[in-house]
Amino acid sequence: MAKVNENFLKLPGSYLFSTVGKKVREYENANPEKEVIRLGIGDVTLPLPQAVIKAMHKAVDEMAVQETFRGYAPDLGYEFLRSAIAEHDFKKRGVDIAEDEIFISDGAKSDSANIQEIFAADSKIAVCDPVYPVYVDSNVMSGRTGEYNPNTGRWSNVIYMPCTAENNFAPELPAETPDLIYLCFPNNPTGSALTRQQLQRWVDYANEKKAVIIFDAAYEAYISEPEIPHSIFECADARTCAIELRSFSKNAGFTGTRLAYTVVPKELLLDGTMLNSLWARRHGTKFNGAPYIIQRAGEAVYSEEGQQQVKEMVGYYMENAKIIYNGLKSLGYTVSGGVNSPYIWLKTPQSMTSWEFFDYLLEKANVVGTPGSGFGPSGEGYFRLTAFGSKENTVKAVERIRKLG
Repeated sequence: MAKVNENFLKLPGSYLFSTVGKKVREYENANPEKEVIRLGIGDVTLPLPQAVIKAMHKAVDEMAVQETFRGYAPDLGYEFLRSAIAEHDFKKRGVDIAEDEIFISDGAKSDSANIQEIFAADSKIAVCDPVYPVYVDSNVMSGRTGEYNPNTGRWSNVIYMPCTAENNFAPELPAETPDLIYLCFPNNPTGSALTRQQLQRWVDYANEKKAVIIFDAAYEAYISEPEIPHSIFECADARTCAIELRSFSKNAGFTGTRLAYTVVPKELLLDGTMLNSLWARRHGTKFNGAPYIIQRAGEAVYSEEGQQQVKEMVGYYMENAKIIYNGLKSLGYTVSGGVNSPYIWLKTPQSMTSWEFFDYLLEKANVVGTPGSGFGPSGEGYFRLTAFGSKENTVKAVERIRKLG
């Protein structure tokens, strides 16, 4: 008799952003006359850069001609895109990443969930708290996390690294030794960032403990301060302990077109086994490649025209972040983030819980954010707003919050 994977049954409730979406739909159905402004889910709103659109049109035309038609993509991705990534994202920063260490995919979310498959089932994971939910949920599905305690919001076999105001939302090295360490910086949801010195400390720790860091750099394009590294591979000896995830979603607006990549250095070995080879085997078996048209679009991001347009796009969203940050601060809110990240992390007022403030903001201001508790127990009493809306709606949302008094 067929049986379900019981690990899936351990997952509490639905995925965080599905719950947010459901609550917003119910409110809109009950209040069709209300204009709701969404600053919750980190989805971009600006159209794709023109350089990208041009490249996609050209690629579509190529697919219409026998001589230039393309079928399945190469396992690792097309060489034209991997070479552009190696040159612009790494070599220009003094980091040597080879093309066969770059694996093209359809999203950093997918990669962050799938990467755990190449590690032992009994691997102990460490996560920041609060944290992007996919890191934990994907390990729950694989049976690594133990049992869930609804009273504490914690899993019994997960090492939680609290990121609070007391430590400037930067995790401390854990007392218990993990096998896998998930780090996302600039951080989602808190918007915090690690200096090169802070990140080097993690690299040294991972090498000492023979742990692997899974470093999510999805928001590196938003870094504005020179002391913040754009890649973990800017740190000495990171090639022997780290895997890096990158995305085209937030820097170039590819949330709807789906493109990302993962870097697995060949020096990263566990018990003499090269993780680059394992990931290549998994990639080739379970993934048939991102579409040719989209990979050509990704290549265009690195053109001179594309780089300028991406810079303007990032600047637009960071201006929104400044509007939210300054607006809320002037109203007396305790806020952080918004400097090296498109996320603003705020303390809920009047001792409201995260979900109480969600309902309050939705009902009284018709503004949607994300409850901090959905990212982990240390997120309780906090709230996330994103800068990915239009400037008009961002200004309007802050004004609505101002009128709440």
